[in-house]
Amino acid sequence: MKKWLLVDDFHPALMEGLLLHGIDFDYRPDIDETAIRACISRYSGLLIRSKMRVDRTLIESASQLCFIGRGGSGLDNIDERACAERNITLFNAAGANADAVGEQTLAMLLSLFTNLHKADAEVRRGIWDREGNRGLELAGRTVGIIGFGHTGSAFARKLSGLGVRVLAYDKHAPATEGQGVEPCELVNLLSESDIVSFHVPLTPETRYWVNDVFIDSLSRPIWLLNLSRGEVVDTAAVWRAIQSGKIRGFAADVLEREPPMDLGSPIAETLRAMSADYRCVLAPHIGGWTHESYRKISEELLHKSLLIMGLVD
Repeated sequence: MKKWLLVDDFHPALMEGLLLHGIDFDYRPDIDETAIRACISRYSGLLIRSKMRVDRTLIESASQLCFIGRGGSGLDNIDERACAERNITLFNAAGANADAVGEQTLAMLLSLFTNLHKADAEVRRGIWDREGNRGLELAGRTVGIIGFGHTGSAFARKLSGLGVRVLAYDKHAPATEGQGVEPCELVNLLSESDIVSFHVPLTPETRYWVNDVFIDSLSRPIWLLNLSRGEVVDTAAVWRAIQSGKIRGFAADVLEREPPMDLGSPIAETLRAMSADYRCVLAPHIGGWTHESYRKISEELLHKSLLIMGLVD
């Protein structure tokens, strides 16, 4: 059995499980991309998170690679076509952080509706403004969930008991009756929802799904949430829509560029304006990264890796 390479930070449960099953591996959470490319030909397995981009060049250098596992949801940082051409098996740990993302989505939505982030910032500055921070209630609203996989369905579960109507659209994994949601077509979801939350993978089809054309097609103002991938949303288009009133509030745990450190870029300038506007709630891609999901992600990667090797049922 050949050696595996573990890149980025994983919970000790992963390494302990590999040792228990006699797997030879190198755990190198601080390795850089240049070093990975120099050594990848020695490994038959690669476990990553979001630290690196597995492109065609790297895959072509990985002459012994049999599988790649990603700790998280989505495979958008991996060239799936190049892997398929080399018969490299791909898998992720999508379900492991679903509850974490579902709770983060609800928290961001509640913050928008209660003005909690604004009220907190003002009280810290000595401002006591009750009327200016009067909130809204979720009860009686309609929430539309676009993408009903692990995280979309987890968000729906978190909404249970809040008195909202939940609509769901998913081209590939449609919701079913009995899940507390109403499956519907996209056009119906967009026309009937007060709140629209995105939980889709990043693909050529979903890249910049939310753009000026999408926003102009809305029949009424909405609150918009993005808990999928940053490039699903055109940030500048959303900011224009917030200023015009087409979008009543925006919450995002993911951004087009992460981290947005290029201060001179248009994206960074837009985000700076958004961060000063209390109609926006932004977070540094922490939705799926709780203390609990840290362990669950590693445990799911361990199980799927051993399953591929035929070491567990």
